[in-house]
Amino acid sequence: MSTTSEPLRLITRDDVAPLAAGAAVFGTGGGGAVHTTQLSVETAIERFGPVRLMTVDELGPDDAVILLSGIGAPSVGIEMLGATAQVHTLIAEVERIIGRPVTAVMAAEIGGSNGVAPVGWAASLGVAVLDADGMGRAFPKSTMISMNVAGLASEFAVMGDVIGNVSVLRTLDMEWLERHARAFTIAAGGIAIGAHYLLTSETAPGAVIEGTVSRAVHVGRRLLESADPVVDMADELGADVLAGGKVIDIERLTEGGFTRGSVTIQGIGADRDRLLRVEIQNENLVVIEDGEIIVSVPDLITIVDTETGEAISTELLRFGQRVSVLAWPCDPLWRTERGLELAGPHAFGYDLAYAPFVSRTAVAR
Repeated sequence: MSTTSEPLRLITRDDVAPLAAGAAVFGTGGGGAVHTTQLSVETAIERFGPVRLMTVDELGPDDAVILLSGIGAPSVGIEMLGATAQVHTLIAEVERIIGRPVTAVMAAEIGGSNGVAPVGWAASLGVAVLDADGMGRAFPKSTMISMNVAGLASEFAVMGDVIGNVSVLRTLDMEWLERHARAFTIAAGGIAIGAHYLLTSETAPGAVIEGTVSRAVHVGRRLLESADPVVDMADELGADVLAGGKVIDIERLTEGGFTRGSVTIQGIGADRDRLLRVEIQNENLVVIEDGEIIVSVPDLITIVDTETGEAISTELLRFGQRVSVLAWPCDPLWRTERGLELAGPHAFGYDLAYAPFVSRTAVAR
């Protein structure tokens, strides 16, 4: 398993497909499907040129980094595309508030389209992308972010919809931000984009998960070049393949700005008597077999196409698909007391104790 790789200096058009493939894997089913976003980012880079990827160590005293993300139900995002000027309207309001230019943007989550879209936004804005994110995966709520674990406050947030409405939120804490941001998103038709958490050279170190953009590109490139993608992905991630089979049942609905439900996977061949149920809330949260919890959030669970290894987002799961379920440990930050409080099973309403997932693949090494 590769745990590190040389960081990129520029994100070119050729890097976008690997970034999208890797971000889909880290999306654990959420963050939005990557295909449409990949095309828009490739188009932006063709028009505006490559995007500089800067590390946290490279941040200077004049740098201002803002988090950007799409917010809402991924299933809605498939049908409601963003407006070209949407991010410009958002950043103009951010710069009005902070009184200086934004020099870089950062993905709130590296998972799914939210890990890809900031590159296209950066290209059109003419700014850099920080090689980091706030989750190391995808989570459905704004409270579930590394800066909140680190105790860093978000002084404001700016929300924007596809027709140009902008709302500035100054909330008491991240719980209130989640409520108000979700209300704006529902009013916007179920999908919006948001900017929050102004980061600087002083506040970013220790508050973000570093190197995740480079990591997603590296993972995606190995996936796209592999002749045996599921096995190679498990090796690359230090993941276990929990099961391979076919989707035999899906329960999925959109409510309160989330996609919620479950998917049942039946094994094939010698494993045809096995049934795995994966609980979802935008992301894959819990895997259950024979009444036993196999793995749970905040550890990562990704459902991939058995033949191609391509990660399948929760809104694109379909009856009869041949899939494999991969699981691997989360970033250590999420296994802290504060991390589990914000993003452990109880945070999603599950009455179960978190048991850290230990990958047999990683232990074997």
